[in-house]
Amino acid sequence: MAPASATLQDNLNELDFDAMHDNIGEEIGTSKWIRVDQEMISDFGRATLDPDPMHVDPEWAQNNSPFGGTILFGFQTMSFLTCLLHDVLSQGAGEYYERGVGLNYGFDRMRLMTPIPVGAEIRGVFKLRDVKRRDATSAVQTYEVTVEIRGEDRPALVGNWLVLWASKSENTLAK
Repeated sequence: MAPASATLQDNLNELDFDAMHDNIGEEIGTSKWIRVDQEMISDFGRATLDPDPMHVDPEWAQNNSPFGGTILFGFQTMSFLTCLLHDVLSQGAGEYYERGVGLNYGFDRMRLMTPIPVGAEIRGVFKLRDVKRRDATSAVQTYEVTVEIRGEDRPALVGNWLVLWASKSENTLAK
């Protein structure tokens, strides 16, 4: 267990759910910028079986879309949250998974505010909004998330992301 004066980062690293209550409202951090390209967008379309030309056909999008080119899928924007959070935590998922697992548990009030054009750079800003213990070895954390677009005043995405963290000590996920 982390000491009483532990930082939010310490409590996250230790998965100290009780101590995290002292950190509610604190910013976890801001990720590095990631440039999104057409290959990423087209790969997402293929993986999700969605051939929408507004996303995967640059010529069609240039001639027919109100955005003047292709844009990221909305669900693709949400999918970036995991890698953006891992960047903020300054360690890939591997170190956490030595102690347990983090699973997407859902979203509250998720809004896609601004389309992300091909070639744009995005980053994530994360704040700890809530921690609710489920039992002795698991808790649901709520992160207030914002995905920013470099050079844009309005964010691409705002909302609350719920993550179920369960320590490795027993199978709490089946409950």
